[in-house]
Amino acid sequence: MEQQWWHKSVIYQVYPKSFYDADGDGNGDIRGIIEKLDYLQELGVDIIWMCPINQSPMDDNGYDISDYYEIAPEFGTIQEFETLIEEAQKRNIQIMMDLVINHTSDEHPWFVESRKSADNPYSDYYIWRDPKEGETGPKEPNNWASYFSGSAWEFDSNRQQYYLHLYSKKQPDLNWEHPKVRKEMQDVIRFWIEKGVKGFRMDVINKLSKDQRFPDVPNVPEGEYALGRPYYLDGPRIHEFLREVAAVYEGKEIVTVGETSGVTVENARLYTNPARKELDMVFQFDHMAVDAGPYPVGKWEVKPVDFLALKRIMSHWQDGLYGIGWNSLYWSNHDQPRAVSRFGDDREPYRELSAKMLGTCLHFMQGTPYVYQGEEIGMTNVQFESLDEYQDIELLNMYKERRAKGVSHDELMRAIWAKGRDNARTPMQWDDTGHGGFSKAEQTWLKVNPNYKAINVKAQLEDPESVFHYYKSLIQLRKDSPVSDVMVYGKYQLLLAEHEGVYAYTRTFETDTLLVLCNFQDDTYSLALDEVHTLQGAAPIIGNYSAPQLEGETIVLRPYEALVLQLT
Repeated sequence: MEQQWWHKSVIYQVYPKSFYDADGDGNGDIRGIIEKLDYLQELGVDIIWMCPINQSPMDDNGYDISDYYEIAPEFGTIQEFETLIEEAQKRNIQIMMDLVINHTSDEHPWFVESRKSADNPYSDYYIWRDPKEGETGPKEPNNWASYFSGSAWEFDSNRQQYYLHLYSKKQPDLNWEHPKVRKEMQDVIRFWIEKGVKGFRMDVINKLSKDQRFPDVPNVPEGEYALGRPYYLDGPRIHEFLREVAAVYEGKEIVTVGETSGVTVENARLYTNPARKELDMVFQFDHMAVDAGPYPVGKWEVKPVDFLALKRIMSHWQDGLYGIGWNSLYWSNHDQPRAVSRFGDDREPYRELSAKMLGTCLHFMQGTPYVYQGEEIGMTNVQFESLDEYQDIELLNMYKERRAKGVSHDELMRAIWAKGRDNARTPMQWDDTGHGGFSKAEQTWLKVNPNYKAINVKAQLEDPESVFHYYKSLIQLRKDSPVSDVMVYGKYQLLLAEHEGVYAYTRTFETDTLLVLCNFQDDTYSLALDEVHTLQGAAPIIGNYSAPQLEGETIVLRPYEALVLQLT
């Protein structure tokens, strides 16, 4: 595979609203990111992916854009964004923007015009359909459900038609069948590249192409709705649309990652094969379902992680894309719970050990690692007592809908504490002062996790054994060390596939082999690996205990221990 500038990069995801508030209004902002660039440089990251900062009514925290060419005032100005790019590049850090092009806000001028009539220049910018005749009168064009509960169709009295919204009713889906829409989006991309942006995370990108028949989901009871995923995931023209987009920046040093829910390895090979010129990486979500029931309601079931399934899924993607495409590696993001609370153990004394273990397991796999803000200090899920303290539209809609179906308040709160998106969106914990040092405002947009006095950046920077310094070491190993090439380009092989507590694998590149051992439990295990590899002469590369316990050909792994050995 031809080497690319971003192959050895580590990408740090910033949720701007929660990162750092420089102007004291209770919301994070661009100036706040600028002020923390030295911190990110110290960590060693190469690219900052920023969640949306475009002009927006903030119905879905910025994923409802009303102007693609402006910055939301609560985040700052275009001039401040230009300063961010300039200051980041001084520190050898590039900026990746969130590109939301499946839908806009209903307050976008295009939609304001589109809904006026069926015969104006913007009429076909969105997906409009006539009502279907039902037994009791007009009804939605089909029975597709919104990801945010209820129908995916909203009736508009001006046009006497329904428009499609796979998400909030304030997020109408764009009509990518219309050439003018595609041209508009290409112009948006050019604009931000000219500003100095070096990458795009493309939101729900495999949903652009819809089955133009818009059929009903079969076997759904009358009056109920179901996600129409078979009719818009990896749709009939998606690869054509993505190649058109990629042509905009062909020949430029741009890195792209597509959010592709429901994607298979087979489709991901198409998306990420460099010869096809579509995407560089995709975010797949298979491993995000190992503690859930059937999609989509099963997300809110509180279940233990199916550890054997986790290993199978991660290995399937490691093997499936090797030599063809490129993996994106992540444990958490703005839409997922905190990694240490979900896959590790956020109880003391295991929080830091398991946070380091999770980092080790991920960063030694093939692909590009993503660090979500706060992951590098072991931030945890939050348990707000009142529903009123939560902000996420998905969470609030779920609560309302399931309470109406008789699910108890206590059961729903347990689900929110485990799976709610606001777990990842509580403000970054910078120090032990008010609001965790995130803001000097009297009140912040979302409350800080009360454990900020114990878990914060200041304390981690002062402790050489902290999660932060461990992550810094992981990142440095990947970028500039004798094992860099095997970390980045090595072939992956799963070991001990049926072991209930240990994730073990090797990475091999040319004559170099690394053995990665990660204990996901609070138990101690003795492992004999001599049938697979000899440990004679094995050299420790990194671990989260002071020294490995090697007894001949046996390795003793302590609770949540991570250990990487270079084998001879």
